[in-house]
Amino acid sequence: MPAPRAVVGQRSFDDLGTPLHEVTFCVLDLETTGGSRTDDMITEIGAVKVRGGECLGTFHTLVNPGRAIPPQITVLTGLTDAVVRTAPRIETVLGTLRDFLGDSVFVAHNASFDLGFVRAAFERDGRSEYKPTVVDTAALARRMLRDEVPNCKLSTLASRLRLDHTPTHRALDDALATTDLLHLLLERAAGLGVLGLDDLTSIAKLAGHPQARKLTMTSSLPRTPGVYMFCGNRDEVLYVGKATNLRQRVRSYFGRDDRRRIGPMLREMQTIRHLELPDPLTAEVIESRLIARMLPRYNRAGTRADKYCYVRLDVESPWPRLSVVKDPSAKGVHLGPLPSRKMAALVVEAIQSVLPLRRCSTRLSARHTPAPDAVSCSSAQLGVAMCPCAGDADRLRYDAAVAAARSLFEGNADPIVEHLSVRMTELAAAQRFEEAAMVRDRVSALLGAVRRQRLTDALRAADRCTVRHGDRAWVVEHGRLVDVVVTGTAGRALPVDPPDPVVVTVPLPRRHVDEVLVLAKYFDKHADRLEIVSCTGEWRFPLEAPPDLRLAA
Repeated sequence: MPAPRAVVGQRSFDDLGTPLHEVTFCVLDLETTGGSRTDDMITEIGAVKVRGGECLGTFHTLVNPGRAIPPQITVLTGLTDAVVRTAPRIETVLGTLRDFLGDSVFVAHNASFDLGFVRAAFERDGRSEYKPTVVDTAALARRMLRDEVPNCKLSTLASRLRLDHTPTHRALDDALATTDLLHLLLERAAGLGVLGLDDLTSIAKLAGHPQARKLTMTSSLPRTPGVYMFCGNRDEVLYVGKATNLRQRVRSYFGRDDRRRIGPMLREMQTIRHLELPDPLTAEVIESRLIARMLPRYNRAGTRADKYCYVRLDVESPWPRLSVVKDPSAKGVHLGPLPSRKMAALVVEAIQSVLPLRRCSTRLSARHTPAPDAVSCSSAQLGVAMCPCAGDADRLRYDAAVAAARSLFEGNADPIVEHLSVRMTELAAAQRFEEAAMVRDRVSALLGAVRRQRLTDALRAADRCTVRHGDRAWVVEHGRLVDVVVTGTAGRALPVDPPDPVVVTVPLPRRHVDEVLVLAKYFDKHADRLEIVSCTGEWRFPLEAPPDLRLAA
């Protein structure tokens, strides 16, 4: 695999993330008459605005709650009814507070408490909803400091960590202590690769991960689309994945992803490699190629090409029949490749339940003559199939059934689907729900197979085409991506070798179907927003949507 290459072009601020030294934080603390944001009121507000380690200003005021302060609150805070009697009511303070908060990041110790009271006050005053970016220093402390302190109360942290300010259960003092704690936590977080605001807001759920020390491997990842590779010893690729935001996606593995295989994979991972790509579609295509080429141990989806199979109708035979085959033959027509033999078997059952094609595997010649004592097979005896082996077959009826099956292989499944849908409805009406569900599963598999076939056929019918969406243009040849052009950049943006020379074969080879489906599904979904710059074949997108099958209760 060639070395990763950067996509030419200047990144936006969204791509780079907001560096923490440029973020304005507003650290707030409240004193209240109790713990209920609906029934209790604010008695004191303290806030500190900081950026880059410098204090930009403070906000402090007592508030008359309009009700008596409970004795237990007075014991805790020292605030009495006499102290707050001459203070302004909350309604006269909110405008100034909202201006002070501005668009800064809201910071508090146990932020849900303070933010809940602030939002409730804004709502009661008829102000617009307040929805800031939130950083909770208590949550950060629990993740990064829990092994150093007995608990994460603000007073305990201030004492054990020797913060410059001491919390006193008064709003401004506590806000200043929380500001000291925030700066300490930012220093600790930098050791985990936290460089931007998006990293900081997610670190509370990441830092407690058993493999959190490996978060530093994500520091160099860009916030752009691409493909990432988790590598183990000797640079073995363990897993390949795609991402719209590489940094964010990779860091998410250290959060609450509890899939059984994630833990062992992260323990085994030693390095992270990546390819920066111009858009998510290209990333998905390159992901499918790399998975097919490398067969990483921890990838399940996309590594099953060796298990893909086809449904074959041997139309050259005097008495054609359906079969499931791993590799297509030079003769016959094929549906697929399909992702599993189970799906292929359901497709065959769906077709055979409507069309009376023979089910035996006996090889019959054009001059076959049944033996005098030949007995029809069980399917023929049940009336669901013809049996030319025993002479129990009408040539005209059989040829009509073969023609209907061949039409389905070419994308016309309507007659068979309609017949099965009627049968499913009848069974459901008779309360034979298990049988109805069986028919539904067969129809679903049949529709899925035909849909896959129509998608792949439609893209391959375009031959060579250039498709533009926004500033991206994809060059596709016979269903495979050969180039990506980004407006305003020099050179090609595809950082991997083009696919091998495409040999047009019918049906589509198993190893190519994943890539073709990725492109075809995208073009079908976004057909109304695409510009077809050139096309040497036939452009068929969008395709007609498949019917919605629902089993009545």
